[in-house]
Amino acid sequence: MSPTEHSPGGTPPPTPSAPPTTTRYDAICIGESMALVAPDPPAPLARGGTMRLDVAGAESTVASYLAQLGARVAWVSRVGDDPLGRLVRDRTAARGVDVSHVDVDPTAPTGVFFKDPGEDTTVHYYRAGSAASRLGPELFARPAFAGCRVVHLSGITPALSASCAALVDTALTGRPLPDAVYSFDVNHRPALWSAGEASPVLARLADRADVTSVGLDEAARLWGTRTPDEVRALLPGPRTLVVKDGAVGVTSYQAGRVTFAPADPVDVVEPVGAGDAYAAGYLYGLLTGLTEPARLRLGHLVAGAALRIPTDVATLTDTGSLLHHARTGGTP
Repeated sequence: MSPTEHSPGGTPPPTPSAPPTTTRYDAICIGESMALVAPDPPAPLARGGTMRLDVAGAESTVASYLAQLGARVAWVSRVGDDPLGRLVRDRTAARGVDVSHVDVDPTAPTGVFFKDPGEDTTVHYYRAGSAASRLGPELFARPAFAGCRVVHLSGITPALSASCAALVDTALTGRPLPDAVYSFDVNHRPALWSAGEASPVLARLADRADVTSVGLDEAARLWGTRTPDEVRALLPGPRTLVVKDGAVGVTSYQAGRVTFAPADPVDVVEPVGAGDAYAAGYLYGLLTGLTEPARLRLGHLVAGAALRIPTDVATLTDTGSLLHHARTGGTP
């Protein structure tokens, strides 16, 4: 099914300009990634048994899909000087992501979390005092980031520490990379901070981004909004607001234009990571100048690949087909 749109007035915001012949980044994705321990095959953690050691993190997941789609992307973070930190860096680099801006901290560990599969999959974090919690706004001064086209952040980072909160606030308020489009995925994690604590912080940050993405369910949990229109009324600031409603579809708002893209039926294996996959598909469409319906459609297609696997990052075997079907509205 194809997205539909209508324009009550106004014009959509401009997309980032085409890259020059320099080697600047299409996108940098900033935030913590951790070692992931999960039962294999999936089963409740309390049963014990064989475990799989993997890597997961919202921003590195977005970066991994962007790299597979063809973007020049860096994941920016910190890891401990330990085997888990090496695993996180190496696994992310293997997906085509530049990890040269992932600092190694000799005095703080790499975070770890455990996945507890079930009807409602839950996670258990062991990340307090992690290397990534020491990230701060000074990283924007790195010369390599000059001219970056997209800066992607999430609502996970400000919950990690005061310096991480300052990083996100500086990005969205001070715009230290003035040529960039700032993307913010609300990504509320109840295990990190309660809805009551997170609500005003995430609303303020979400309203300052250029492109904000939020799930309708998390918006209801945080702010009591019931419809995409109510979310837009709460967050009028972003040039583009993308509201995701699970298996129903996605609605975007741009300068008076409203676009809806219905979701495709998917046999879901594991939902974790699908939101980050959607963000990557949408942002790649933004970077390459796709129309808004095609961007939303590409988000669905990349998220569908994530939903069909038990791990966080799927291998996109035919990106040309994904892009073709995003443009035409077909199904691969």
